[in-house]
Amino acid sequence: MKTTLILLAAGNGTRMGTNKLLMRICGKTPVEYCIKAAEKSCVDEIIIAVSEDTRAHAESISCEKPVKCAVGGKTRGESVYNALSVCSEGIVAIHDCARCAVTPDIIDRCIIDAVQYGNSQAAARVRDTIRNETTGARMNRDELLIMQTPQVFRKEEITSAYMHCGTDKNTDDCEVFIAYGGKPHYTICPVTNQKLTYPEDIPFFEKMLKGNDTMRIGYGEDTHRLCEGRDLILGGVKIPFSLGLLGHSDADALCHAVSDALLGACALGDIGKHFPDTDPRYEGADSLVLLSRVAEMLVEKGFRIVNVDATIVAQQPKLAPHIDKMRENISRAINADAACVSVKATTPEHTNAEGRLECMTVRATACVKEVR
Repeated sequence: MKTTLILLAAGNGTRMGTNKLLMRICGKTPVEYCIKAAEKSCVDEIIIAVSEDTRAHAESISCEKPVKCAVGGKTRGESVYNALSVCSEGIVAIHDCARCAVTPDIIDRCIIDAVQYGNSQAAARVRDTIRNETTGARMNRDELLIMQTPQVFRKEEITSAYMHCGTDKNTDDCEVFIAYGGKPHYTICPVTNQKLTYPEDIPFFEKMLKGNDTMRIGYGEDTHRLCEGRDLILGGVKIPFSLGLLGHSDADALCHAVSDALLGACALGDIGKHFPDTDPRYEGADSLVLLSRVAEMLVEKGFRIVNVDATIVAQQPKLAPHIDKMRENISRAINADAACVSVKATTPEHTNAEGRLECMTVRATACVKEVR
């Protein structure tokens, strides 16, 4: 399905005291930051809901993807509805340009979840104690979410929701969707995906948007015994062989080593910490699923995977015919391009435990980057 990103840039920023969408933070406006993030994401087209003040600026920003403007309304809902009327059928992601620290990873993850679950609502978990200002009563933060954008829907559903509920009383699209009977799926995103609202927010966004070129490297290593009566699974590929790897899960040593490398790069421990072999939930678990969850943890902590490199040490069987499929499976699990995933295999020349067919060992490195 075609995917459209609607960027809302028609507000006047009354709480900021000036039009925040035209402010320059580290050399760019919030509209520019959002367009550049969208340009690197999986969206097919961009619709910008603009005001008379923001139209000329929005039209001046270069982008490799198709961009067109829609007339913004007096309310946020009117702007959304106007933009919906000119976007293509399929998936539509709606994003406030005031959330100018959004990343391509956040946009892509919300869209992927919307395809899987029917919709996706970007949100962050509440970390602090929350009290009612009037009564002083403490609220249960475990039941609360901080709503963000993008909020992603099938176009026909969110259009019908706005037609049914109106465009003047709702603060976000999720509220309209719920009022229309929709059941939201929440995609947990980093707290860095905040909204530029008040003048005191500016230093935070200056720090966020100046960029962070720091690369972090992680290393992972995993060894599993070979035994009869078990499947040999590496990188999610079931390989024909008389012996398999022994373990609590499916014993996919390749996925385990890559998981540890990614977790190590972000100082998040290892897979034993997050998926202990004492937990019956992970008995026979698909390690590609666990790897996918590790990748989600990195996104939640504000990291982007740059590349992964792994080496399998095994005397037998021949693994070369299966390498490309392993790379494909791993890249899909971590939501990365296959070109960023390297898998190699080497024999120990009949030395050590691997050479005696007692076990297999996988060593992996990973490089990640903190996203702005």
